[in-house]
Amino acid sequence: MWPWAAFLVFLVVEIGDSDKRRGIDGIGGRLGALCVSFWAMKYVSGPYFEPDFDPILDRFGVPGVVVDNETREDCTLVKVDSVNRDGVLLEMVQLLTDLDLVISKSYISSDGGWLMDVFHVTDQMGCKLTDPSLPEFIQRALVPFQRPGNGPSPKFTTCLGNVVGPGGPDVSDCAALEFTVPDRPGLMSSITQVLVDNGCHVASGKAWTHSGRAAGVLYVTASADGVAPRPSRWACIERLVDTVVNAWEMTTGERHWVRMSAPVQGRVHTERRLHQLMHDDRDYESGPAPTPVDEDHFAMGDKAATTARLACCVETRVSIDSWEERGYAIVKMTSRDRPKLLFDTVCALTDMQYVVFHATVGSQGPFAIQEYYIRHKDGRTVDSNAERQKVSRCLVAAVERRASHGAKVEVRAADRSGLLSDFTRMLREHGLSLLRMELKRNKDEAIGTFYLITDSGGEVHAEALHAVRTRVAEIGISLEVAKDAPGWPPVRKTSIPAPSEEAAAAAAAVEQGDERPRSSLGSLLWSHLGKLSNNFS
Repeated sequence: MWPWAAFLVFLVVEIGDSDKRRGIDGIGGRLGALCVSFWAMKYVSGPYFEPDFDPILDRFGVPGVVVDNETREDCTLVKVDSVNRDGVLLEMVQLLTDLDLVISKSYISSDGGWLMDVFHVTDQMGCKLTDPSLPEFIQRALVPFQRPGNGPSPKFTTCLGNVVGPGGPDVSDCAALEFTVPDRPGLMSSITQVLVDNGCHVASGKAWTHSGRAAGVLYVTASADGVAPRPSRWACIERLVDTVVNAWEMTTGERHWVRMSAPVQGRVHTERRLHQLMHDDRDYESGPAPTPVDEDHFAMGDKAATTARLACCVETRVSIDSWEERGYAIVKMTSRDRPKLLFDTVCALTDMQYVVFHATVGSQGPFAIQEYYIRHKDGRTVDSNAERQKVSRCLVAAVERRASHGAKVEVRAADRSGLLSDFTRMLREHGLSLLRMELKRNKDEAIGTFYLITDSGGEVHAEALHAVRTRVAEIGISLEVAKDAPGWPPVRKTSIPAPSEEAAAAAAAVEQGDERPRSSLGSLLWSHLGKLSNNFS
């Protein structure tokens, strides 16, 4: 059709020009313009697309996901290649984390318009992934939008029995109570008692404490049947909770913030929201400046020697350098390894408006080593010393907010109104305080995980836990002490082999100051980039 259209336009224009040359006052030109306009209105009312191209357009930009169980004996490789877009790295890491998977190592490359990421993952028991429906679920969950006719959003049951969807647990029908306040004994008991007095039920929620501050997100319904409170009650509940918190803070003058929000579709991921609340509360400002990393920790040539040196390092360390030739800021981190560590770091960088272009994340025994090549969204790097200090503090805070110190207990009970209030009141009566809390609902059962210390900040003894277990059993709550408490939960179940004689000699040489060639994680990343494209076959 298009060649004939071009010929028609050419013919009409030629007629108009010949009419002008003949002195007929442009009648032919005007007639030609009228014909072209009529033809355009009839045949060119919009752009034309071949119908056979529509399926190709639908597939363009959909991530390609490969789950490889053959390459490694100890883990599964999840390889993702996709068109790069804002926030896609956090979405991938968040999805793998919500699937209760442990990311032990990853290679990330997203410079330009395309990304190629490789994640070494296992389930919580340290086993490979064997569910054949997992690749399709990950691919569908990472699609940035759902086109009409694609069917309902996918759901997946994890190795721990949690049901996961693209946006996490469905809390769209719940009101949300968010708060950031100074931490104190009995805080959660006071807040939940206000909710009970106003006919509200906590369906699920999470709370963290860090540097003397506490943040929480509680999803609230009017009763255990899942009906949201009336809008007229939201402002009243918010005011009452604020009053209870403020009654304590009037003597100290510390800042606090409380907000009750209506049910809404597409809420921010709860743990990411907690990071945002604590960052806005400036919990990263307290304490000394972060300690720079020891560059010897990034010498990957001798893992046994490096593990021996890391044994004395328990604090989270951060260093930030500039790579002017490439326009990157290089962030290096060392810390204790644990589940969800990668999510916490990427979440902090994303919420600070930084883009991760390349990264290498790995572990050596119980310790994690991370290296990121980042820029600000506006193209800046981390230039000033003040900005470097702020980014370093924010990353350390993001890692330590989830530190699993204290006695870990798990509770189960039939879900009912006032359950969380009753349990936290029992803890308060026995002189115990919360460090971290997670409560969720599975059908008609409430399941909670709590990290406890004494009101004075000391270790919880077995006698106190036994007394609490006896009391809560009277009201239908089953309490069990988790095996990995206290301390950081292990990431890998495998043991670390003892250093060989050669490794011990190398470690001794390092201690004596002998020089030896080193290769950083960054150099390993660049050496892997050339191989990544071959891995996505």
